Amino acid sequence: MRRQVWNDMSVAARRALMGRGLDDIFDTDLRRSIGALIDDVRERGDAAVCDALARFDGIEIEPAGLRVSADEFERATVSPDVDAAVDDAITHLRAFNEAQMRQARDWSIESEPGLTVGEKITPITSAGLFTPSGKASYPSVAYQLAVPAVVAGVRSIALVVPPIPGSSGEVDPAVLVVCRKLGIHDVFRVNGPAGIAALGFGTDTIPKVRKIVGPGSPAVTIAQVEMQRHGVATMMLLGPTESLVIADDSADPVLLAADLLIEAEHGTDSTVVLITSSASLADAVDDALERQLATLPGMRAAAARASLGPNGGCVLVDALEVAVDVANEFAPEHLQVVVDDADLDGVVDGLVNAGEILVGQHTPFSAANFVIGCPASLPTSGFAHVSSGITADTFLKRTAIARADATALARMTPSVVALADHEGFPAHGDALRLRRS
Repeated sequence: MRRQVWNDMSVAARRALMGRGLDDIFDTDLRRSIGALIDDVRERGDAAVCDALARFDGIEIEPAGLRVSADEFERATVSPDVDAAVDDAITHLRAFNEAQMRQARDWSIESEPGLTVGEKITPITSAGLFTPSGKASYPSVAYQLAVPAVVAGVRSIALVVPPIPGSSGEVDPAVLVVCRKLGIHDVFRVNGPAGIAALGFGTDTIPKVRKIVGPGSPAVTIAQVEMQRHGVATMMLLGPTESLVIADDSADPVLLAADLLIEAEHGTDSTVVLITSSASLADAVDDALERQLATLPGMRAAAARASLGPNGGCVLVDALEVAVDVANEFAPEHLQVVVDDADLDGVVDGLVNAGEILVGQHTPFSAANFVIGCPASLPTSGFAHVSSGITADTFLKRTAIARADATALARMTPSVVALADHEGFPAHGDALRLRRS
C-alpha cells in the first residue's frame, strides 16, 4: 500500500486523495466525444446505436437485433449454484426495499384550522437501467438496479447491456436470467454511452424513459451527466468503484487485507483506502496483501496494486476521531468499520458521508455487493456527501397536496397580498382581494 501520514500531507496531496479520478470522468476530450455520440443518437436513432456497437465493441448488428429476443430469454441459463445465489440476493433485496416502501407513505397534517397539507408518494412512470459488461459478468448489478424499481412499482422498465466482448452480439445469460426472474423483458444490447442516449431520447426500438441509473466507466458516467441537459434524470455519480476501511489494532490483518482487495480488484481506476492509527497494523496488512495478491489473476492483481497504490493506500492518523473526519471528507462509496467494541458506536455515529457503512469483519464488502440486500449501486467520487444508493426510493416521487377552506384562506390573505405587492405581482394579490370583496 502507498502510505501517507495525514498530519504530514500537503493540501495538494489531500486534495488528490479526495479527488480520486474526477478529472478523468470529466476529461474535456472525453466529454466532447460523448457529446458528439449523444447528438448522433438523437439525430439517427437506431442506426447510430448500431454504429456505436460496431465502432467501440466490434460487433455488427442491424437495428432489428438490438432487442433481446424471447428465444434468447428462454435459452438463458446459469449453473444451479448461481441460480440459487441470484434467488438468495433477490429475496434479501426485496426485503430491504419492501421495508423501505412501508416507510414511504402518503401523509397529511392540519397545519392550522381549515388548512391541510401533505404529500402523495407515487412511482416514476419509466426507468432505464444500465448494466455494464466487459471487465466481468454483472448479474449482481442487474438485480441491484432492477429489484428496487420493481418493488417501487415502476410500470415501464428497460435494461441496456453491452454484448459479451468478442461475441457475435450475445448478452450475458446471467443478466437475462435476472431479468426473467423479475419480469423485465425490454432488454437491449447496446454500447454503454449510446444506450444511455437511446434511453433518454427513445428510438424506433428502444423506449424513451424518464430516469436512467447504473454504474459504469467514465464514458458511461459522462453520458448520464450529459443527458441531464436533455431533461433526463440520472444519479450523481456511479463511477469507478471505491472503498474505505477504518481499522484499529483489534482488526485481524489477514481478513483486513482480504477485504481491502474486494473493491481493489475491480479495475486500475478504483480507489481503496485504509485509515488507521496503527503503523504496526499497516505493516501486518501489507504483509498479508503481498501473500494474497500472489494468488490473484494477473489482471486483478494489477488492478489491486493500482487501487491501493497511486489511487489510494494507507493513511495514518493520530486518533479514531481524525479517522472519522477524514472518512467524512472522503465520503466513500463503500465504508467498513473494524474497531474495538468500546469505540464502535462512537465511530459509527460520527460517520455521516458514505454510501454504505458495514460494521465489523463479518460484514465484508462482497457480502453487501451480492446478497445482504442493502443498496450496492452507490454514489462515488465524493457524491455520498449529497446523495444515496439506489433503492426503491430512487424510483419514487413526492407530490405535495394542500386544501384550504374559506376561513383558512381568509386568515392567510393579508400575508399573501403583502408579499404579492412587495414582489410586484398584482394578479397574485388580486386573486385574493377578489375573494374578500
